[in-house]
Amino acid sequence: MFDFDALSQALLSQTVLCVGDLMLDEFVYGDVSRISPEAPAPVIAVRRSETNIGGAGNVARNIAALGARCIFVGLVGDDAAGSALRAALSREANIESVLVTDASRPTTRKVRFVSEHFSTHMLRADWEHAVPAAPEVEQKLIDTILPLLDRADIVLLSDYAKGVLTARVIRNVIDAARKRAKRIIVDPKSANFAIYRGATVLTPNRKEFSEATRSRAETAQEIASAAQDAIQLADCEAILVTQSERGMTLVPRDGEPVHVPAYPAKVRDVSGAGDTVVAVLAATLAAGAEREVALRMASAAAAVAVSKQGTASVTAAELRRKILPHATLAAEEKILATADDLDARLADWREEGLRIGFTNGCFDILHPGHVKVLTAARAACDRLVVGLNSDASVKRLKGESRPVQNERARAEVLAALEAVDLVAIFEEDTPIRLIERVRPSVLVKGGDYTRERVVGHEIVEAAGGEVVLVDILQGFSTTALVDRARGDKR
Repeated sequence: MFDFDALSQALLSQTVLCVGDLMLDEFVYGDVSRISPEAPAPVIAVRRSETNIGGAGNVARNIAALGARCIFVGLVGDDAAGSALRAALSREANIESVLVTDASRPTTRKVRFVSEHFSTHMLRADWEHAVPAAPEVEQKLIDTILPLLDRADIVLLSDYAKGVLTARVIRNVIDAARKRAKRIIVDPKSANFAIYRGATVLTPNRKEFSEATRSRAETAQEIASAAQDAIQLADCEAILVTQSERGMTLVPRDGEPVHVPAYPAKVRDVSGAGDTVVAVLAATLAAGAEREVALRMASAAAAVAVSKQGTASVTAAELRRKILPHATLAAEEKILATADDLDARLADWREEGLRIGFTNGCFDILHPGHVKVLTAARAACDRLVVGLNSDASVKRLKGESRPVQNERARAEVLAALEAVDLVAIFEEDTPIRLIERVRPSVLVKGGDYTRERVVGHEIVEAAGGEVVLVDILQGFSTTALVDRARGDKR
């Protein structure tokens, strides 16, 4: 197991020079309820729309989301879409964008119409002029890119075949990067891998690889066999073939191929997942990761990206949650840092139709009585939120000698329990404000309470929820345990 946190820290000091085809991604979401009477096509009742930085710009966003710095070079037209992209990139932390304007072409724009309920893409409309940049524009791109190479730790070429990465631009950038001993990662679009000659790693998807090598590329063995000729043709160190749900296969010039299975994921939208893969691969290699580690990081990032709607970027925190064992993440996954985190988690659960429960306490020394209440509470709902009194709150309620353990320690013990889904620390003497925010369907307390004495019962019942009282386990009391321990010590 590699040290994820050390790698994440190393990412903060890396700079990736990303060059490629920038585009404006627009998503129009709505309900599909009928077929058009004018033509046999679905009618979409539009609910909302959003605009994202797409293409190679999404690669840059993913690099920046990991905490690395990205210098991005792209091409836009002299139009509204180009102005929108300039403005959007200027707002992105960790991205320094250097855009060349070509007034002879429109900014590439893609509009996707999506059935929100089914997460199905119904139609995509493209506005583009997908021809190589004119010679004078090529030269502007080259003159812009080459002075930036010295500031980069690694170079990434994101080719969408929209005109930026012409053969001349590619040749100038790769040759200049190699003279400076810079590694070059290429996400290729051309089936002629020879134009990327001298790159370090090529990252085609299975379809692109199959067309370039004229092979079936159905299995890892077939990919490994076909890749050797392609590696010689491209004079590269390795080829990484991405295969969606089949995972990824890395074939090096020397050594054995490495296949990494895809991480399980609930797929909502595959738009831009390839951007995420190449961004994570480049950034982690720049940060010093071994190839196999970078490959596994990229695979995990792809699983996070496809679980989101639209053209998505993946943060280091999201990647950490996906790649590390669940037990490692118990505290940071379950202990809420802010009220906004609580709202976001509750919104996701409600969207899934899950029944939310709530209980609370000081939990100073966790004992079997607590465990019984917590497990019974979880049995009454789909997700359990536990309100935990802060240190100041416990002191006011129990006296100056309490709590025995501070709030972080108590929260981590609770978070380690399978029955607990979230821990929310509250400062007040009662959890009434927290209950108002959670709006649980089930409110649970020990049987030493009556329904009328349970804080928040009016709120829950008024909303159609219920109060559940769990029989307490006799013979267990935190106060008694503390007194007994102090008596034994004396």
